[in-house]
Amino acid sequence: MRFTLDRTSPVPLYHQLARQLEEAIEQGALAPGNLLGNEVGLSARLGLSRPTVRQAIQSLVDKGLLVRRRGVGTQVVHSQVRRPLELSSLYDDLEAAGQRPATRVLRNERVPATADVAAALGVPEGAEVVALERLRLTHGTPVAFLRNHLPPDLLAPDTDRLEATGLYRMLRAAGLTLHSARQTVGARAATAEEAARLDEHEGAALLTMERTAYADTGRAVEHGSHLYRASRYAFDFQLLVRP
Repeated sequence: MRFTLDRTSPVPLYHQLARQLEEAIEQGALAPGNLLGNEVGLSARLGLSRPTVRQAIQSLVDKGLLVRRRGVGTQVVHSQVRRPLELSSLYDDLEAAGQRPATRVLRNERVPATADVAAALGVPEGAEVVALERLRLTHGTPVAFLRNHLPPDLLAPDTDRLEATGLYRMLRAAGLTLHSARQTVGARAATAEEAARLDEHEGAALLTMERTAYADTGRAVEHGSHLYRASRYAFDFQLLVRP
């Protein structure tokens, strides 16, 4: 890989190097499992001091993108998923980012709607709804646990199809036009069960998202309650100044 470092820039050299390494990981030029080489070799190659290289690497270790392994060296773990805060499918966003999404369906059945699900979908409490639970992975590593409920007359999700594509693609293929959503983002610590499912430690930070999506007819077509690994996932916001 080639790195371009501007020694006249007010941006510290370690930050320039860290940012270029992070971009290489995000774009797939550095894939999970790749080794960076040792600090001595990188320092000599780039004409930088070892403390500068060490600081750049440590900043990415702190972000969870790199890991130091004794006897192996510094290794790429994974890239963090950065997702725009808009009405889009996690599967589609991961695929567009070259993250090789995969899905493991944990639950696919019809159940009575709880009060919360009934209110979100606009159906009577206790009415039958489709309940889905899925684990979304990238490069074989868990990223998110997805729980969704749908009205049963809209879609009869096939487990094999759910593991091969995204739910929103299936809804669109069924002739639905997704128009808008109400969404709430939060954060909390992982329970022991959630940590085991997401390959995290108990108490690890998780991002939460509650979303109800609506078709262009105004009908609620799915309600989701999702958990994301904060070490692997971030929401991107664009903020505009109101005139």
